[in-house]
Amino acid sequence: MADVLVIGGGMAGISIAYELAAHARVVLVEAEPALAAHTTGRSAAIYAPSYGHGPVRALTAASERRFRDLETELATPPLLTPRTVIWLGADDEGAARLDALPAARIAPAEARALCPVLRDITAAARDDSARDIDVMALHDGYRRGLRERGGTVRAASRVTGIARDGAGWRVDAGGEITADLVVNAAGAWADVLAAKAGVRTIGLQPMRRTAAIASGAADIDPAWPMVADAADRYYFRPEGRHLLISPSDETPSEPCDAKPDELDVALAMDRVNAHTTLGLRRVHTAWAGLRSFVPDRMPVAGAWSDQPGFAFFAGQGGYGIQMAPAFAALGAALVLGNPVPADIDVAARDVLPGRSAN
Repeated sequence: MADVLVIGGGMAGISIAYELAAHARVVLVEAEPALAAHTTGRSAAIYAPSYGHGPVRALTAASERRFRDLETELATPPLLTPRTVIWLGADDEGAARLDALPAARIAPAEARALCPVLRDITAAARDDSARDIDVMALHDGYRRGLRERGGTVRAASRVTGIARDGAGWRVDAGGEITADLVVNAAGAWADVLAAKAGVRTIGLQPMRRTAAIASGAADIDPAWPMVADAADRYYFRPEGRHLLISPSDETPSEPCDAKPDELDVALAMDRVNAHTTLGLRRVHTAWAGLRSFVPDRMPVAGAWSDQPGFAFFAGQGGYGIQMAPAFAALGAALVLGNPVPADIDVAARDVLPGRSAN
C-alpha cells in the first residue's frame, strides 16, 4: 500500500518521488531492470538557462540554486560544472532566433577565440551561465534520498493492469499495489499508461534525438564550450578528447528503446564539418533517446480537473534534466495540493493539463 505510486524510474519519476516522499508514503515502479535506462541515461547533460522558452526558462533558472542545495542534501559530488555555450546564427533563420535568446551577443572573433575550429561565423552569442550536469550523480542522489525518506523503489515491475479502486487505485506491477494517488512519470509511454488507466491522454509525441561520439583530423580541447546552432540544426561539445555531436533531429516515434539512424549520424558529422575545421570522419559510438512533447511543447504536471487522483509528470522534451529540481518541486506541490514555492509559482498554471482552460 502507498499514499502515492510513481510510475517511471527516469529523472522525472525519481525526482518527483523524492519530493513527494517528504510528505507521503511513496512507491516507485520501473518497467526495466535498471532505472534511468532510456532517455535519462542518454542526455547531453547541459544546464543552459538560455535554452527553452517562457516557463521552461523560469524553471531552469529556479533549478540552479536547487542543484547546489541538493549537493548537500543528497551528499552528491558537484552536480554542475561551468561550460560556456556559444549559440551560432549561420543564416537569416539562425540570426533571428539568436536575437530572441537571453544570451550576450559577441563578435565572430570572440567566438573563434573560445572555439578556434569555428569558421564562417556571421553572428554569435554566449551563455556563461551554462553548466555541465552530472546526470547520474543527480539521479543516484535522488534514489538514495527517496529511500532515506522511507520510499520504496521496485525495478523490473512493468505495469500490466491499472484500475480505479473506489477513491484510489489498484495497480498490477509484478505484484498488486494499492495507492491513493498515481503519478504518471512514464516518459514516452505516459499516454500509453493513461489510456490503460482509462484517463484522458495529453497528446504526447515522442521524438527521436540522435547523438554520437566522433573524432577527426583536429585535436579536441576538453575546455572548449558547447556550440549550438540557434536554429537547432546541430550542436557539439567536447567529450574528453573526442566530440559529442548531434543533428538536433526530432523524428516522430512510437514509445520504444530508441536506436540511432546512420543517416542522422552522418548528417550530424556533415553539419559540424560545414561550420568547423574539425574534419570529423570517425564515429566511435552512437545512440538515440526519445524527447517527448505535447503540442505546445510545455511540460505537463498535475491531473485533469475532472479526473483527479491520476497526475501526469511528463512532456519535458529536451529540458527535463536542466529543470529537474524546480519542476519536481512544482509537480509535488501540484499533486499534493500544497502551496507552490514562490520562485516557481509563475509556471504553475502553464504546466497543468488543460491549461488553456485555466
